[in-house]
Amino acid sequence: MSAGLISVRNLTKDYGDNRGVFDISLDIQEGEVFGYLGTNGSGKTTTIRHMMGFLKPDSGEVLVNGLNPWRQAPEVMKDVSYIPGEIAFPDLPTGTDFFKVQAQFLGVKDFTYMNHLIDLLGLDPSANLKRMSKGMKQKTAIVAALMGDKKILIMDEPTTGLDPLMRETFLELVREEKKKGRTIFMSSHIFEEIEDVCDRVAIIGNGEIKDVLSLYKLRHDTPRMFRITFANEAAAQEYVNRIEEMPPHCAPEAAVDEDGASSRENQAAVSFAVSAAETDRAIKATKGLPVVSVDETHEDLEEYFMNIYRKEIRQ
Repeated sequence: MSAGLISVRNLTKDYGDNRGVFDISLDIQEGEVFGYLGTNGSGKTTTIRHMMGFLKPDSGEVLVNGLNPWRQAPEVMKDVSYIPGEIAFPDLPTGTDFFKVQAQFLGVKDFTYMNHLIDLLGLDPSANLKRMSKGMKQKTAIVAALMGDKKILIMDEPTTGLDPLMRETFLELVREEKKKGRTIFMSSHIFEEIEDVCDRVAIIGNGEIKDVLSLYKLRHDTPRMFRITFANEAAAQEYVNRIEEMPPHCAPEAAVDEDGASSRENQAAVSFAVSAAETDRAIKATKGLPVVSVDETHEDLEEYFMNIYRKEIRQ
């Protein structure tokens, strides 16, 4: 893959005691929503602070739109909006006062989109800035970032403090920004929101990149696990015979579930893995057989993430 609009090359920042980030490389392409997934303390914020030019790398480099954020921060910020993980507002009385200062800083003269964001998020900008709840402060930070209409959005745990309904509203905003062609880098420890809006995701743990994957491929290319329950064991065995005639990758784990056969009036279940491309054929193979139920699961992002960490623990 070509170098991205945001490019991280062998980035290392070592705080000692295995804290920091170590030899990280990432490329975020123009127009994509890129998720950065990891537990608290895994290195997400350290990476983002390098993208923003707040930290100088021990080694390696970060380029944003071809510019070095540490050396060329003012030029980089012309194209970047930022939602920090820890929000600290200036000493101003209300959200309205803050938005006025932010608008001057960003050169915003048309407040139509800002007002749309305020209404959508249910924000009262007249509230005292220092006395806002965590959720209200988060909404204020979101409006302040998105009102700038920048080509790049960098967001560190942007849904912190939002209730589930408002989190979905925010994710809809992310989708809208993507349609506008924005490039979005978004860290989170919440699997569902990364899986819901991102094109690709990097998994970070202990300051190291464990994997970078396409969520489209995760949804469509990973095997489906099926458990089909038949009215009797003879039907289950007939189904096994049928799917064994299909390509080997279609049913590598086909087996009659004896527990299912004995548990409920001679019913029997067949469990197997099937590729997405062969799902339709696997279902059609049940034709004419007495099917009681069909259960399907596939590996989601949370399971993929946990499998990586289980492997780390075993090693």
